[in-house]
Amino acid sequence: MSQMIFENKVAVVTGAGGVLCSSFAKELASKGAKVALLDLNFEAAETVAEEIRQTGGVAKAYRADVLDRACLDGLAKEIHTDLGKCDILINGAGGNSPRCTTAHEYYEEGDEVTQEIKTFFNLDRKDFDFVFGLNLMGTLLPTQVFAPDMLHRNGCILNVSSMNAFRPLTKIPAYSAAKSAVSNFTQWLAVHFAGCGIRVNAIAPGFFVTKQNQALLFHEDGTPTPRTDKILRATPMGRFGKPEELLGTLNWLCDEKASGFVTGVVVPVDGGFSAYSGV
Repeated sequence: MSQMIFENKVAVVTGAGGVLCSSFAKELASKGAKVALLDLNFEAAETVAEEIRQTGGVAKAYRADVLDRACLDGLAKEIHTDLGKCDILINGAGGNSPRCTTAHEYYEEGDEVTQEIKTFFNLDRKDFDFVFGLNLMGTLLPTQVFAPDMLHRNGCILNVSSMNAFRPLTKIPAYSAAKSAVSNFTQWLAVHFAGCGIRVNAIAPGFFVTKQNQALLFHEDGTPTPRTDKILRATPMGRFGKPEELLGTLNWLCDEKASGFVTGVVVPVDGGFSAYSGV
């Protein structure tokens, strides 16, 4: 694969300050793209942008709220001036919240009346709406804003789905529902834009250690939690993924020469998790 396959392309990456999307941004820049790094945490995005610039790449960080259409509209104008029109959009912003995470994996007697712990029955709708909206609306709104740049220009949209879209995980109902919606929305968009030069696909990471899930996967002393043990037992390769192991799929799906007839797919990169029946 050519080393500069994205030369003269502009890539917009949301959630670019996070572990996975920062690696996406660095990879696109290393292949020649000019990268706009969007994140609610500007400092995190700027740190990544500076790393890219230090290695000779072109990158600029922007503070972005992917749930605010007016904010995104304003940023699109800035990006047009700073870097040019968007050719590649990575919809990576998303995540879960402890406020929408149940204490129990399975129903236990009394869950329907207790208020002392988070159960399915006392989940707050606002918290559910936030998690669902962050993942689905956080994909919809940037697409509405940046897709016009790509019309009839061989554009590429890459959404970030999850293993939750294949097998909903216990304890995180809103996140699981939202990622399933992202996968379905990816297919819808792929059909909608098929005739005007925009391909839309998604990558579905398996289990990777990030800032968001660190506390769920490891105790403060660094030992694995019971949830980690369950995850690794259900992952045939028996380990967590490394961010760099997503980059081959990223390059393939974003390169129109390599995947020009590929649209509407959700690609698991999961060490076999989605293929394993548990037996």
